[in-house]
Amino acid sequence: MNKKILIIGAGPGGLTSGMILAHRGYDVTIVEKSSVIGGRNAPIQAGDYTFDTGPTFLHQKFTLDEVFAETGRDSADYMDFVKLDPMTTLSWGDVSLETSYDQEKMKQNIEQAFPGESANYDRFMRDHAEKLKKIFPCLLSPYNKISSYFRSHMLKALPYVATTKSVMDVLDEYFSNDDLKLAFTFQAKYLGMSPWTCPALFSILAYIEYAHGIYHVQGGLSNISAGMAKAFEEEGGKIMLNTEVTEIHYDGDRATKISLANGEQMTCDDLIVNADYAHARGTIFGKRNESEESLRKKKYSCSTYMLYLGLDTLYQDEPHHHVIFADNYHQNLRDIQDEVKVSDDMSIYVRNSSVTDPTVAPVGHSQIYILVPTINTRNGHSWEETQAEYRDKVLDRIIERTGMKDLREHIVEERCITPQGWENTDIFLGATFNLAHTMDQMLYLRPQNKMKEFDNIYLVGGGTHPGSGLPTIYESARISANMICEANGEKPDRVDFATAILEGAVAG
Repeated sequence: MNKKILIIGAGPGGLTSGMILAHRGYDVTIVEKSSVIGGRNAPIQAGDYTFDTGPTFLHQKFTLDEVFAETGRDSADYMDFVKLDPMTTLSWGDVSLETSYDQEKMKQNIEQAFPGESANYDRFMRDHAEKLKKIFPCLLSPYNKISSYFRSHMLKALPYVATTKSVMDVLDEYFSNDDLKLAFTFQAKYLGMSPWTCPALFSILAYIEYAHGIYHVQGGLSNISAGMAKAFEEEGGKIMLNTEVTEIHYDGDRATKISLANGEQMTCDDLIVNADYAHARGTIFGKRNESEESLRKKKYSCSTYMLYLGLDTLYQDEPHHHVIFADNYHQNLRDIQDEVKVSDDMSIYVRNSSVTDPTVAPVGHSQIYILVPTINTRNGHSWEETQAEYRDKVLDRIIERTGMKDLREHIVEERCITPQGWENTDIFLGATFNLAHTMDQMLYLRPQNKMKEFDNIYLVGGGTHPGSGLPTIYESARISANMICEANGEKPDRVDFATAILEGAVAG
């Protein structure tokens, strides 16, 4: 197989497609404008401290295992996984809940924090085991034709998909305590959405987490991308760093070559785009660029305010993952969704991974990753003017609501990314989680894995089907890789670990 594939972007999606296609005999080159691989899954080095830029844990690990198995490999040979238990500490004022994939332990923890609710948890888990079995097959195929909606698995899932209910509407049917509902809805933030507006089908995210657990990767989640790059190069693939693409060129509807910032050109038989969808669609498609006006009409996720702190101490008694909810979480999310006001009453996610992972900081030191969901840049909030004040508000809240009372005294390295900072790194509107996952931007209505305007351009990443989040990005890449193979007359067999895992799940 001498077909030449070019992939723009060495993020999780580009690396996944690259691994699979190189293994199947294609001549694959990934071009990456940055000096490091990984995109939003890249490492950040600050002195002696290593941070993940974006994703901080892995759920639905079986999808990652499948894509490595597509190349005859075991993911465990390329990275060191640690299954976390407890998973995350959730805090509302004086009330906290430790979450666990051990369902008996989870019931005990719920009963202790929210008496009388453990039976409702049983019912949620039992019902969602069935819901996931119905919905999951819908995430594994492309939706490039309207007829895709009439596949048998889609018809079975229709009652869960074709509904105006939100994730919060679903949780209202299970739990009476409003705070506890948030323990099963905050996962909508993985999509950059509010559970009050996120489509009901995404209540499966909480179930996947609570049934199958979450994983840390020693050295950071960025080591997943490093492992993928290693496997890709073992298959003969080539990665070109510091290589920026400026324009795609065409013969009719067919992409034939790309121009690079250094003036060189590269030819291709097929092209995969793993850049931020809206940014790329408006900048590198040359004479086929979409206008900014058109792109801005689409709906986008929230952004995030990020702090990366290197500390000369280790808070051993603080959890690995901690979510501190806003006092008025609903209003906080309304502010974010309205895209105008930056909430002072913010929710904060803190990762203290050094309690699990000694490799990311010097001995006796640690690193803290802080993420605050906030507005994207659509309405021009000036982060340059407000960043210092906002930083202090975030640190004040962490100091007030955790055991890290002397946090400020121990900061020796610090990095920050504001929504404007995300936008400056070519993320459209600074929308960290890409296009919003609204019903009018999903499945056939989302930018398609094989772009319908072109003969040989494919998308991977959070801006296409099935959506954002590491497992779904891996799946988008496998879908697009398979479509390229099918266009070349091949019908690859799919590695499937998920069916047995989901069928064997113990719920309740």
